[in-house]
Amino acid sequence: MKPIGRFHVLTDTVLQMKFTHAELARFAIQGGADTIQFRQKEGATLHLIKSAQITAETCKQGKVPFVVNDRIDVALAVGVDGIHLGQTDFPIPLAKRLLGSDVFFGGSALTLEEARKCLDEGCDYIGFGPVFPTDSKLDTGPASGLALLEQAAGEIPIPIIAIGGIHAGNIDQVIKAGAYGIAVISAVCCMPDPVEAARKLRRSLDDSLERLT
Repeated sequence: MKPIGRFHVLTDTVLQMKFTHAELARFAIQGGADTIQFRQKEGATLHLIKSAQITAETCKQGKVPFVVNDRIDVALAVGVDGIHLGQTDFPIPLAKRLLGSDVFFGGSALTLEEARKCLDEGCDYIGFGPVFPTDSKLDTGPASGLALLEQAAGEIPIPIIAIGGIHAGNIDQVIKAGAYGIAVISAVCCMPDPVEAARKLRRSLDDSLERLT
């Protein structure tokens, strides 16, 4: 199994416009994020490539994996450690043919059926959720809840990364439910101090993981 981080931060310049993707990546890494996902589906391709290149360099300097969400063209142009694809994004089997075996693959799932599909198609991890209600991702369905997260974590033999409405106060619940780690957007990107926001989440995550050992 490829090494998968436990604290994923998805950079965003739609919910907030104060910071660039690269700045958010730097802040998140300083706060303890171990995976950065560049998430911008719309915009001029050339602009996205330039922005992703700077963000990728920030991740390289911080020694954390750089992941691109959805945009296979950007991933091919920049070079990535990982790609994350939703249920209606570029097909994972085709992405594997294009990007090769050195890249790790994540898939999004809201249901057990979708999680099984991600597993069957060769994903290395699954972003499961939204577990809790969230306004960060408007293209997703209703909250799946902790019970379904627990079912997925119990059945699917690859890391389950909980996403959607995650904050320091509920990390313990998702880890107890079997999640391997967490992914956040607004809980870091939309905070006045993203570094401190990431540190708070990292501390809560590490405390929760320690209690399980």
